[in-house]
Amino acid sequence: MGVIQALDTQLTNMIAAGEVVERPMGIVKELVENALDAKATRIDILVQQGGIQSIQVVDNGVGMDSEDATMAFERHATSKIANTKDLWSIKTLGFRGEALPSIASVSEVNLETNNGEQSTRVEIKYGKLISARPYPCNQGTMIQISGLFQKTPARLKHLKTVPYENSLISDVVQKFALSHPEVAFSFTSDNKQTFKTSGSNDLLEVVYQLYGKDIAKNSIMIDDGDTDYRVHGVCVHPQFNRATRNAISVFLNGRMVRPYRIQKAIIDSYANYIPSDRYPIVVLNITMDSQLVDVNVHPSKWEVRLSKEQQLEYLLREIIPNAIREHIQAPIVNMERVVKEKVEIQSLFENNDLPIQQTVKEENQSYTPIQNAIQLKPQETEVINRVETKEEPRMVETVIEEKIVPLAKKEFPILKVIGQMHGKYILCEGVEGLYIIDQHAAQERVHYEQLLTEMESAQHTMTQCLVPHMIHTTHDLVRRVDEMNNVVKDLGIQFEVFGDDSFVVREIPIWLKDVDEAIFLQDLVDSFKDEKEISKSKIHKHKIATMACHHSIRFNRILNEIEMNEVLSQLASCNQPYHCPHGRPTFICIDATRLEKEFLR
Repeated sequence: MGVIQALDTQLTNMIAAGEVVERPMGIVKELVENALDAKATRIDILVQQGGIQSIQVVDNGVGMDSEDATMAFERHATSKIANTKDLWSIKTLGFRGEALPSIASVSEVNLETNNGEQSTRVEIKYGKLISARPYPCNQGTMIQISGLFQKTPARLKHLKTVPYENSLISDVVQKFALSHPEVAFSFTSDNKQTFKTSGSNDLLEVVYQLYGKDIAKNSIMIDDGDTDYRVHGVCVHPQFNRATRNAISVFLNGRMVRPYRIQKAIIDSYANYIPSDRYPIVVLNITMDSQLVDVNVHPSKWEVRLSKEQQLEYLLREIIPNAIREHIQAPIVNMERVVKEKVEIQSLFENNDLPIQQTVKEENQSYTPIQNAIQLKPQETEVINRVETKEEPRMVETVIEEKIVPLAKKEFPILKVIGQMHGKYILCEGVEGLYIIDQHAAQERVHYEQLLTEMESAQHTMTQCLVPHMIHTTHDLVRRVDEMNNVVKDLGIQFEVFGDDSFVVREIPIWLKDVDEAIFLQDLVDSFKDEKEISKSKIHKHKIATMACHHSIRFNRILNEIEMNEVLSQLASCNQPYHCPHGRPTFICIDATRLEKEFLR
């Protein structure tokens, strides 16, 4: 007798659920994607106990007839694709036909749907169809999930606390709102509405809701592209940044994904404007021909493959710095006391085992762990109905009283030196108010650009090494010497092969005189070995920044008026005068209107 046998449908669905339904957040993501595919313009998400007790998603989409309402729970049943050709040109968020049967195999499901002609209610308990009958309901679809993982305790015990699971759901709903500002979203947790958008197709309005007025008003609109990619969204002034990359939201054809290389290209684009341990706030929706992206990589659909990914990286590294450079200005100091505490925690895009950004911390709020949530008695379990509760939900929502406009282009301000403070800061007056210049950071920027210009000069002044530099490497790199020399020829550096595993450098450009030449050359070779991108403005940035720092005015040095004006004049002539090479601001502005308020005028 053979030992190999075919698994039954219920068991295969439960196995598939391990990839598709990892936690309540994954269920919400799949259900909202179905609602968007159904052309919904309003989607309401309601959860109880972080989605463990129940999840409800209500939309006003096209709905389904009675036959489709039951067929939707069959494995690999989908309306999104019909043949092999469709698989390589997917234009919908869902297409596998795995989500609903996987969800139904590990929970109790109630589905109500109306396509304008028929209205149906379907009940399924842990993969078993209980009933499918006509049932009066509104246009669209309502699907409610309860008793999640009750019959798969191994999966249940790995869930985190209620607030953690709730924060994951909240984050994914907010990202849906950013990727689809034309859809009205609302999120209600334990009968309290905590997030809502109008669906006015105004991305800045959603940014306002999530990040506040200051960030929305300092957003730079982006709408650019090439023959293959179109990039639309906002990048926020470098003054506003975060400790994690959670605020970098990238969507491909409206699909939320985890694009590591694209995120890295965005972070690199801000390298000259923020410190290395900080991350920008960016929201980009990148559209392209559906044949350029392969979304059939993993059942959870978080990962995709782009056929021209490097082209997109180059495009972002051009578009974003250009947008920032055109709109950059001195940071305006906000002198108002911050009342709300904002906590930044690791993003679900970085590690699904850590909590994500929690934007509002409520006082005296008690949290119930998952273990308590799953032990509720049947009579204590509250079921969410489509009928609105009489209790008015408390909303954490910003009321937008003015039209938010993106950051306007500004030139370098006209400044007049009025003095120096503590031998560290140059004080100037301008139209906007009081400007405070960090004299050391300003000089760092000036010298950095001077050294960069010298380094990139077509004619390098070379100096012969008294003792040639020997760089030990690998046989593979020795074979790539022509490729390496082609990359670094603009730097005035030439590698010669010396034996099977070494290079020798006999002369160096004079701009390297203030750094450790041996270490610099070894780092350069190692960057090839690690297959990193070789970029003059990136690989040598740290070295050039160090040289610029050593040549700059130090703190606690008293300057006369002529010296202060010279610092100001040199800074104004820089290509990027607003930040030092390490990303710190060179000067800030205290708004004159704010000063008048402080003096009660």
